[in-house]
Amino acid sequence: MCCIHKKEIQKSENWKRRATMSSPPAIVNLRMLFVCCILIAVKGGWDEEVGLLRRGGEQREFDYFKLALQWPGTYCRKTRHCCSSNACCTRSNSPSVFTIHGLWTEYNDGTWPSCCSGRPFDEKEISTLLEPMRKYWPSLSCGSPRSCHHKKGPFWGHEWEKHGTCAYPVVHDEYEFFLTTLNVYFKYNVTEVLFEAGYVPSNSEKYPLGGIISAIQNAFHTTPELVCSGDALEELRICFYKNFEPRDCAHDTSLRRSCPRYVSLPGNGSWGFRSNTTAAS
Repeated sequence: MCCIHKKEIQKSENWKRRATMSSPPAIVNLRMLFVCCILIAVKGGWDEEVGLLRRGGEQREFDYFKLALQWPGTYCRKTRHCCSSNACCTRSNSPSVFTIHGLWTEYNDGTWPSCCSGRPFDEKEISTLLEPMRKYWPSLSCGSPRSCHHKKGPFWGHEWEKHGTCAYPVVHDEYEFFLTTLNVYFKYNVTEVLFEAGYVPSNSEKYPLGGIISAIQNAFHTTPELVCSGDALEELRICFYKNFEPRDCAHDTSLRRSCPRYVSLPGNGSWGFRSNTTAAS
């Protein structure tokens, strides 16, 4: 079982933290101040210097985690343009295992918190994790998703700011969030379970949806969520208590309506795209 330990992956230095207080800008126009305060109270505002999302009313603590995994063969079929950040573009070296989409915080009523208090994403904080991150948590798109402070940024930044900041008190900072996610991914090895059950990449074979669900149930004692694109399996999601013991997800656990009775796991090279040095929108 592959696992990344804090002792094995040690930060090379203690990163200096930015100050947590900053002086508010002077606003002469009182009418502008009033409007600004209403916008922040209603929509929330991101303080880029302090790195805290300020909201009118705190979000309650989450109830459980959802580990979302994506099947690259299905995602990469949508690729039409190439860029350096898209792992689909490496062709022969493109991922042939389930890769991480994200570790999401969820509520039992089917909703979820997002964009909680936390610092903006800083890749330097996870410099010692970059090798496994690039391999097991790659971006499968040339697009740049919007982060909580309304600017486009990297895939990892989006996942940290939207979901990771809401994982307190289980995880406390960016480094711990990504390290924890990698360890959960390795411990509950979905690819290994499905391959051993005979569900392997194929551009011609189709597999019974119920068989894939049963393989995960037998291995981890939980029912996965499945999401399909056409007849191809696109995502597989497993839910966990806060101690990372498996549990069923809340609401429409199997999402069978998005998948047909028989699904495929497209292999590498089953997609076509044009090489391009610029990112596709």
